[in-house]
Amino acid sequence: MNAATRHGLALALSFLAGVSLTAVHAVWAEKDARTEPQLPLDELRAFAGVLDTVRQDYVDPVKDQDLVENAIRGMLSNLDPHSAFLDAEAFQDLQIGTSGEFGGLGIEVGLENGFIKVIAPIDDTPAQRAGIRPGDLIIRLDDTSVKGMPLADAIQRMRGKPNTSITLTIIREGAPKPLTIKLTREVIQVRSVRSRLLEPGFGYLRITQFQARTAENLRQALQELEQQGELRGMVLDLRNNPGGVLNGAVDVANNFLEDGAIVETKGRGNGSDQVFKATPGDLLKGMPLVVLVNGGSASASEIVAGALQDHRRALILGERTFGKGSVQTILPLGNGTALKLTTARYYTPNGRSIQADGIKPDIPLKPLRVAADQDVDPDLIKEADLSNHLREERGEPKSDDAPALKTSDSLAQDDYQLYEALNLLKGMTLLQDRKKS
Repeated sequence: MNAATRHGLALALSFLAGVSLTAVHAVWAEKDARTEPQLPLDELRAFAGVLDTVRQDYVDPVKDQDLVENAIRGMLSNLDPHSAFLDAEAFQDLQIGTSGEFGGLGIEVGLENGFIKVIAPIDDTPAQRAGIRPGDLIIRLDDTSVKGMPLADAIQRMRGKPNTSITLTIIREGAPKPLTIKLTREVIQVRSVRSRLLEPGFGYLRITQFQARTAENLRQALQELEQQGELRGMVLDLRNNPGGVLNGAVDVANNFLEDGAIVETKGRGNGSDQVFKATPGDLLKGMPLVVLVNGGSASASEIVAGALQDHRRALILGERTFGKGSVQTILPLGNGTALKLTTARYYTPNGRSIQADGIKPDIPLKPLRVAADQDVDPDLIKEADLSNHLREERGEPKSDDAPALKTSDSLAQDDYQLYEALNLLKGMTLLQDRKKS
């Protein structure tokens, strides 16, 4: 292709797409440097011909911008569920979302077989309070079917002004018929890190979503826990965490590691191949760590879980994670719109691909429910209850013997996976203490 032809085509494309000529020239320069194959001129001429025919002969007038944006959407729709064209409003919503505040229902979604699939509800939001679950398929938004609807359009419909309502029709595995759930939109302020003590010495950190300041918030939460007493072990809860900012996940993993790779990305474009490495400074100083995951743990959550698992820094407990192991790059187009394009895949430090496979927990555990009333006979007879039983050879237990830590029954009933994570953490702590003694 000669320079004049290339310049003319660049002018035409920049006019059609509404991007700056400078950006187009930059793309051309990058393509030339990488010696990529030339653009398919015949196909582009055919596209230009169709565009011109629609503009001139379609029964109703159509804006050039609408035609081009719809063409871009169609181009991306068959690539993968995460590549999309972001109009000005969607692009702004994305930027607001990564900052931790937006308006809507509080639900992370993806596409599956033309329907909207729930990846995870965000804690303390209308979606979570209404009982929306990971894996639910949304088939209608109010009276509109979502079959074939672009994901960005569906998200836009679910977002809106606070105090306005929307009705979701949901197909749930095991439910005999579709569920109808009416939700009222709120201003969603995502609190990305929550913390508390499960028992003296055993802390709990929950990350609901990875944002730019998540690692900083986690360090603050850890300091607050340490002020309540010496810590012996920690549970890191990543269940139903849909992901978020890559750097947020890298920084969180770095807080628990001393060295080595955290995650590697591999793609075709310049800058797609990267290795993110840990720096010295494990905030927990090697104390036992258990990570909770489930099918709603996706993307950035899988990066953290995979890194801690490969470095043998933590035991992963729960269910296999979602399996979103792809990198999306946001490419602004210069007119308030942007392209969200899948540009690379994630790999754990040991070279495992997360994509469509997820992170397999070290200890699989389903979210069981424990009944409040157990079939335990309070009159069950033990050896000590028998007449003339032999006394313990060393006599009665000394008063200064340390009692075993007891887990509250309510934790087992409210969150069985967390209950088992705490038990596992206690076992890891006891084993570590015995090795030291």
